[in-house]
Amino acid sequence: MKRVYTLCIITCLVMSLFSFGIHKITREDEKHLKVGFIFVGDEITPYTNNFIKARDHVKDVYGDRIACVTIYNVAEGQVESHLQELVDEGCDYIIAASYGYGADVKAIAEQYPDIQFCVPTGDNANSDPVLPNYHNCFGEIYQGRYVCGRVAGMKIKQMIEKNIITPQQAKVGYVAAFPLPEVISGYTAFYLGVQSMVPEATMIVKYTNTWSSYSLEKQAANELIDENCVVISQHSDTIGPATACENAKLEIPVYHVGYNQSMTDIAPTKSLISCCVDYSYYFEQSIGALLHDKKIEDCIDGRTYGQDAMAGLDKGWVRILDLNETVAPSGTKEMVEDTIAKLGKGELEVFSGPFTGVSVFDPNDRIDLNSPYKENEQSSSPTFCYILDDVISMEEMNEK
Repeated sequence: MKRVYTLCIITCLVMSLFSFGIHKITREDEKHLKVGFIFVGDEITPYTNNFIKARDHVKDVYGDRIACVTIYNVAEGQVESHLQELVDEGCDYIIAASYGYGADVKAIAEQYPDIQFCVPTGDNANSDPVLPNYHNCFGEIYQGRYVCGRVAGMKIKQMIEKNIITPQQAKVGYVAAFPLPEVISGYTAFYLGVQSMVPEATMIVKYTNTWSSYSLEKQAANELIDENCVVISQHSDTIGPATACENAKLEIPVYHVGYNQSMTDIAPTKSLISCCVDYSYYFEQSIGALLHDKKIEDCIDGRTYGQDAMAGLDKGWVRILDLNETVAPSGTKEMVEDTIAKLGKGELEVFSGPFTGVSVFDPNDRIDLNSPYKENEQSSSPTFCYILDDVISMEEMNEK
């Protein structure tokens, strides 16, 4: 009996040592990646801070299987030397997070076919030459804009019902960065959300011609407030518009809808809601693909088209931030949930209705939304580039 016990103990020890050896070999054989990030700003700017959060997410998910190298505050047009720096650092995957980086990143990608590159918000991954190591991604942000527009419309509808304004005073303003499809698609989706609740609504757009300028964005918002807009939204990167709305001391209040960050702390009595793109899932899934020697697009939980990937609210790539229930009308939360559900099921066509418009690139290119426009159909980067007739107007900012 004693001999049997001894054999059992020896067997257990051998199995334990064998198991430890297998585990050690497996750990040593696990693939590791060095991931480089290039950001156009830093944590102070909400746009970049969303990418920082996504980077931190993958660090938490993969732990010591990835090493991250980050370069901040790289202006568009000055990215090439920083890309080379990350290549020389031995990065296996480089994410350069600004639309304007696209051409330079793709040129470097062509030189280094063994390194994977991604430009979130970019639009050239499927353009010639198509490179197997160059990718784009973007959340379908028009969905978030539309939901936020419906929240704004619900507030305006309440103002009309309470006789604070008339239907003819249902005017919204939009602080926009540049006349690019990404921006135009966003403010059109926002307007169509408003209009779905208040058919009489119109919108004025002012371009700042910069992504990030507190003073210019605040100036544009104040000019729109002076034109009696009752809601201001933005595709720009500072708290300037929210601050302008909160500080406006008018008989008729002016509410705000944000982008990239919650504005409730900035404008507690005027902020309604915000939305943003969340890159965490794409970063996690693309890194996971490379760790397992798989093609990135084969591992994305979303829609892919060639070297491009996209998804919306249903996959968490677009998020609705902080509905301010102290300001929003009762029933708004339920409306938001219902709208998100219908968008996820494909039951809502955002770019549709009795509207016509003209392209900002070609005055002979016109559109009729009685036939719905399919945004993000073949590109994660928005493509809608039409100004709707009669209901959306462009105005220059005043000279200072």
